[in-house]
Amino acid sequence: MIRESFSAKDTFEIGKEIASNAKPGEVYCLYGDLGTGKTVFSQGFGTGLGVKEPISSPTFTILKEYDEGRLPFYHFDVYRIGSEDEMEEIGYFDLIDGDGVCLIEWAELIKDILPKNCYKVTICKDAEKGFDYRTIEIGSM
Repeated sequence: MIRESFSAKDTFEIGKEIASNAKPGEVYCLYGDLGTGKTVFSQGFGTGLGVKEPISSPTFTILKEYDEGRLPFYHFDVYRIGSEDEMEEIGYFDLIDGDGVCLIEWAELIKDILPKNCYKVTICKDAEKGFDYRTIEIGSM
């Protein structure tokens, strides 16, 4: 499925819509260059799960956990990850097999340890269609 976004609000709403249908144990891998709207999508995603507190990208902490929504939400940003061992130390393997929903930014950096059944969400800019225009492609990996 490919969705078009013409603003940050659209990107937020698409993330919210996707999360409103998320089920326990699902993993969403988020791909996109810097500045494409991964954090905005993540904020909408958290809202779609019922998270009320502000959501920011866990760039330096690698993982933020939110337990207040209809499902636990585990938000990973693995941009600064050094090794698969580091992922194990933060509980990654327990969380991807748990009762919550995982959203992983920069998932391509840990491709060897991603579960086989996860969703790929790719956000791309197209400057020819406007500064805020994005395509958001959602599918299985």
